[in-house]
Amino acid sequence: MNRIRLLPENVANQIAAGEVVERPASVVKELVENALDAQATSIHVEIQAGGRSLIRITDDGIGMSKDDALMCLERHATSKIQRAEDLASIRTMGFRGEAMPSIASISRFSLTTRERESEAVDGTQIIINGGKILEVKAAGCAPGTSIEVRQLFYNLPARRKFLRAEETERAHIQHYVTLAALARPDVAFTLVHNGRLLWQYPAVTGDSKLLALGERLRALYGGDLELLEVDFTGTLPQAREVMEDEPEVDSTFRLWGFIGAPGVSRSTREDQNVFVNQRPVENRGLNHALMEGYHNSLMKGRFPVCCLFLEVDPAEVDVNIHPAKREVKFHRERQVRQLVTQAVRETLLNYHTGIGKRPEAKPAAKPEPVVPQAEQKHLSLPAPTGTQPAPKLSVPVPSKPIADWPVERSVAGVQQSKQPEIAKSLEPSAKTTSPATSSAPLITPLAGVQPPVAPSTQPTGPRPLLSVPLRLVGVIGRLYVVLESDKGLVLLDQHAAHERILYEQMLQRLESGPAPSQRLLLPETVELPPRDAQFVRDQLGSLNKLGVGLSEFGDRTFLLDALPPFVKVKDTRRFALELVDAMKAVGQGINTMRLGEDMIAKTVCRHAVKANDPLREAELQNLVEDLRRCTMPYTCPHGRPTLIEMSYKELEKKFGRTQ
Repeated sequence: MNRIRLLPENVANQIAAGEVVERPASVVKELVENALDAQATSIHVEIQAGGRSLIRITDDGIGMSKDDALMCLERHATSKIQRAEDLASIRTMGFRGEAMPSIASISRFSLTTRERESEAVDGTQIIINGGKILEVKAAGCAPGTSIEVRQLFYNLPARRKFLRAEETERAHIQHYVTLAALARPDVAFTLVHNGRLLWQYPAVTGDSKLLALGERLRALYGGDLELLEVDFTGTLPQAREVMEDEPEVDSTFRLWGFIGAPGVSRSTREDQNVFVNQRPVENRGLNHALMEGYHNSLMKGRFPVCCLFLEVDPAEVDVNIHPAKREVKFHRERQVRQLVTQAVRETLLNYHTGIGKRPEAKPAAKPEPVVPQAEQKHLSLPAPTGTQPAPKLSVPVPSKPIADWPVERSVAGVQQSKQPEIAKSLEPSAKTTSPATSSAPLITPLAGVQPPVAPSTQPTGPRPLLSVPLRLVGVIGRLYVVLESDKGLVLLDQHAAHERILYEQMLQRLESGPAPSQRLLLPETVELPPRDAQFVRDQLGSLNKLGVGLSEFGDRTFLLDALPPFVKVKDTRRFALELVDAMKAVGQGINTMRLGEDMIAKTVCRHAVKANDPLREAELQNLVEDLRRCTMPYTCPHGRPTLIEMSYKELEKKFGRTQ
């Protein structure tokens, strides 16, 4: 007897099911994707016992004839691709033709369907038990398709016992349906668990995708978190290496959606939703690009909040690298990563300068979705106002020569006294003025000012905090500057604010030319693994421009003999190794400025004013003025906030004046 033989069809289907169906949420994913490919405008998802006992997906799509309904239960039967060349440009959610027979082989399966454009009154119903067709009959039904999956894994007890608790499986299903609802705001979704309506969202139609996404985000999460609108269009450059029969052409790239404003972050990536051509995906490169875009606007250990849609030519992305289509691979990964980073960075820069787009309040005329209160989360999102990208910013280069890089501890041109008799209180002085405040200052001195502005009752568009007049009140704890705006109370961290000012000043000096180097008394040798050595060898030019004297000293050995003057480290070899790690994290698109940012961020902390350093009124005024001139003034180089605002509404609520 031959030892190698063909597997029975039901065994092959069960093996395929093990790759495609991990848990009930996998079944929901495959069936909802089929419904979306069938042009459904409404999808109803009903589950029982977390999907263990029942999963029912009902849609109003184009439906199937009797012959198509029977054919879809065969392995590798699909209407979405015809040739091998079609795999290079997938435009549908599903394409393999394995989901339906795999699911039917491990459950008690029922399919009821009727073609949308058919004149027949009856549809077709097929009943399958463990992969065996029991009955095919006519059945009355509405146009579309309804699929019931009962007792999942009933004939695979080993797989069934590894399912988690009912609530855990329900949460996985709800998470996927949430992603599908975000990906397709134009489709109505309903989710029912154990006969209880979890949520129901109507379809959001309109010409603006951003507006529709904003409506769906509000329906899903509520509205307490500040998000920024992203709408970025670029071009993927020609690939360096292409096949002989493949022409070199540029590809259009678009990234749109919403990202969290500075200060809006999470301790995990759970609130990062990324879609590629409306497909929810996981891609490590996109995660790194998002973090790189935020860069020093995030604290260490925190992750951005986002809902982003990346649109590229389907030929630029491979969705066939994972059995469950969860991961994708880009043909031009480095270019895609650079464009995502640029889009996020420009959005944050525009927000800091007040020209970024932040959405308005939701129109009252829109119907509210039916959402049980217990299922709501809180996420703030005003509606978008436009889709044109804001202009790119440029930072003026200071006239101060780069040789003057050693930074003195000064605040906005007012030299801080180094004598022990430094001012111990913040007394108002009407005579003290500063050249920095001579042109329309936005911070009002303590002396001779008008009473505080009453809270405005007229709805106005959101404005950056530093673009409104601020009145200096005082300092508490010798660290936090108390200011008053037309909206309420503002607290400024003088150390974080001065860090941001010094940081951008040093970056501007770095832009003006190559950084100076300071020779080491004892050069260090740094030996690297082969891959790291080649990477560093390619980046020696950028390192030398930064002032890092690193040169080849062998096959895998480098000689470190100089550092920039603003870098003060005891272990220079360890510094070089950490610098290599930082370079690898940034990727191949590294440049001198990006390396300089990390090094300067670690340096300015020593030069900035400290918590117990008292500042005079003029110094505080100039501190705010210089902060206004920064490109990203609302976070320090380490990602901590420089300003915190508490509105009059929040104050009144804390004092019990409002509910």
